[in-house]
Amino acid sequence: MTGRTPRLGRLRRMAPEGRTGRPVEARGGKPRRRGTQPKVVALGGGMGLSASLTALRRITGDLTGVVTVADDGGSSGRLRDELGVLPPGDLRKALAALCGDDDWGQTWARVIQHRFQSQGEINGHAVGNLLIVALWEQLGDHVQALDLVGKLLGAHGRVLPMSAVPLELQALVKGHDPARPEDVDTVRGQATVALTTGEVQSVHLVPPDPPAVPEAVAAVLDADWVVLGPGSWFSSVIPHLLVPELLDALTETKARRVLSLNLAPQPGETEGFSPQRHLEVLGRHAPKLALDVVLADEAAVPDRDSLTDAAKRFGAAVELAPVARPDGTPRHDPELLAAAYDRIFRMHGRIGPWR
Repeated sequence: MTGRTPRLGRLRRMAPEGRTGRPVEARGGKPRRRGTQPKVVALGGGMGLSASLTALRRITGDLTGVVTVADDGGSSGRLRDELGVLPPGDLRKALAALCGDDDWGQTWARVIQHRFQSQGEINGHAVGNLLIVALWEQLGDHVQALDLVGKLLGAHGRVLPMSAVPLELQALVKGHDPARPEDVDTVRGQATVALTTGEVQSVHLVPPDPPAVPEAVAAVLDADWVVLGPGSWFSSVIPHLLVPELLDALTETKARRVLSLNLAPQPGETEGFSPQRHLEVLGRHAPKLALDVVLADEAAVPDRDSLTDAAKRFGAAVELAPVARPDGTPRHDPELLAAAYDRIFRMHGRIGPWR
């Protein structure tokens, strides 16, 4: 990556003021005072993390998204292979989720999510991916570049990669080859793991024990609440627990920790999983991890007692709430999810101003 150029200083002066830390409206329309908002860090990737961030920005202005960097498919995979950069796609989605509901925010959300359609090499690339990678090359600093994009978008929060090196996700999968249903194979690549028809038994990262981004570790240690999930369980949620410095921070932080479960098993990697099985595989990958709350949609939990027992092994209480969209699709409703998080923060958090 190259060093900073003078033109970027002018770009900073032209960009609108970022909204990170800006007081948001509490229920009733009155702005919360500074110092009364919880510091929240949400970890994940893809559409699951986007759902959490879209909800959380409605209840706090002190918000950080920490994103997996193992994607190897689509536009992200192509840029990663060609330029050796971090895959920008999940980072872009997280930034779009933090855009406000005003004209500025929604316009920029659409722009960075826009994909080119052509018969040439640019086909399928997202505008936001190209913008992020361009700033990485200009600034030579992943965090500074993402902060600058967030400022341009007027993002309600900050987005950080979990590691500064591109990672490969590998999984041990039983029955990946339907012709050998009892054999266990190593499956390489996040995109392949997410679509496997076999039973994922465990995942690991290459290189092993990758370094965490220091700002991500600091955010977790300084948080009031840490939210893990929802999202692709093996390819977006669990990878955060495979970065030693990040797992140590999750274990040592004084923040309270909430695990947000998916609305339904995902075809491929979690086909047939019950809510409690999601917890069991999480525990196998991070046996020392403690949780305070497990959030699940009430309609997605057929056996509450089994989920309660599984949550107790983490030291967590179970909170059931309607968080799915009313149209029946397995997607979170931002307003309902925001209400559920807000209630959890108030019921299980400290009384009075945060910090």
